[in-house]
Amino acid sequence: MPRTDPEGHGPVRFGPPLPEDGLPVLPELSAVLAAAADRPSGEPVGGGPALLDAARGYWDRRGLSTGPDRVAAAPGAPALLLALTAALGGDVLVPRPCAAWWAPYARLLGRPVFHVPTPAESGGVPDPYALLETVRRVRAEGGDPRLLVLSVADDPTATVAPPELLHETVEAAVGEGLRLVSDETWRDTLHDPHATVLLSPAEMLPEQVTLVTDLAGALLPTGWPAAVARFPAGDADGDGLHARVLDILTALGARVAAPVAAAAAYALEEPEPVTTRLRASVRLHARVAAAAHTAVVTAGAIARPPQAGRHLYVDLGPLRPALGAHGVGDAQELEDFLTARLGMPAPGGHRFGDDLGALRVRLSTGPLLGGGTYEERAECLDAPSPLELPHLQRALTLLESVFDDLRDDAQRWEPLR
Repeated sequence: MPRTDPEGHGPVRFGPPLPEDGLPVLPELSAVLAAAADRPSGEPVGGGPALLDAARGYWDRRGLSTGPDRVAAAPGAPALLLALTAALGGDVLVPRPCAAWWAPYARLLGRPVFHVPTPAESGGVPDPYALLETVRRVRAEGGDPRLLVLSVADDPTATVAPPELLHETVEAAVGEGLRLVSDETWRDTLHDPHATVLLSPAEMLPEQVTLVTDLAGALLPTGWPAAVARFPAGDADGDGLHARVLDILTALGARVAAPVAAAAAYALEEPEPVTTRLRASVRLHARVAAAAHTAVVTAGAIARPPQAGRHLYVDLGPLRPALGAHGVGDAQELEDFLTARLGMPAPGGHRFGDDLGALRVRLSTGPLLGGGTYEERAECLDAPSPLELPHLQRALTLLESVFDDLRDDAQRWEPLR
């Protein structure tokens, strides 16, 4: 994760990768990949029939009927978003904060990116009134806003946007003539699926929304890049958009490696070993995220309760006096400070489009599972009480200790304010 320019920190051009799950690769997935390793032919641009059929089935099971000419695959969601941004043209709107990889691809194309505030209760979906005001302002300044990228199950905030907010924002966006791309990488990682309602914008307006899902969120290891896109159903421009995206992927040489494509197709079919591992992984990361959330909130930091994914987003603004005593005054310095203290990546909020001066970081749960042996990581999945495992206890104790020290320092500074 490269630093930004040390002289004033400069514009952010590189972001951290998706949070890893920290677990051994599912043996059945490894077997499928290994069996396809000696295939002499490559995967076609946009994905081969087996992968695309599996992607269609994946969405069909989620109530989103998908035609054979409405799907494409690429080696990771960034390639798909780059192709979609180039194909749709115009300026790009994203929530603040947003996934670290969204804005750099628009900037790579020379497209302006405008961040829109999100409401207090969740991230990933802009406040509808702020969206309307941003569109009005951009157009008044001569801009051409065309694309809104959003995420119902969000990185970095780990929240799930309520359906009523999504309805209002999507209606506002469509009313302004915006095209929508929904990043649904984390939709299958809800910590409490029975108590959390996740609504895809494509369920509301299937003819207006393109879906992008990076399989590293729930189905594949992060080191096996594969993602799929579902194009608007019945849209008059759907065929054209699909064709333009394939043209751009061809120009980029963005093909999914054949062995990874075989593993992706297997995972998207959701056989029993995959679904069993996914449930166990989500359950484990939910427990660790809840414990981490308790630790940081108890120390005086602010964080929304994590609802999805393998991460949480923490605001250390209340601990600013203590951090200032350590020479930490912005998000880059906070990133450096916590990465060194915790021994794990702690990317600052500036990498997600937040203000550099805001003391925010994303913490991932994968590194807390222990970076040690294969057996230790596998034990986390099988243990009835994983938080009681010694290596996981040590990681959580270190997290608590770092944040408790900051709380104690802040309390010492309080009389001096």
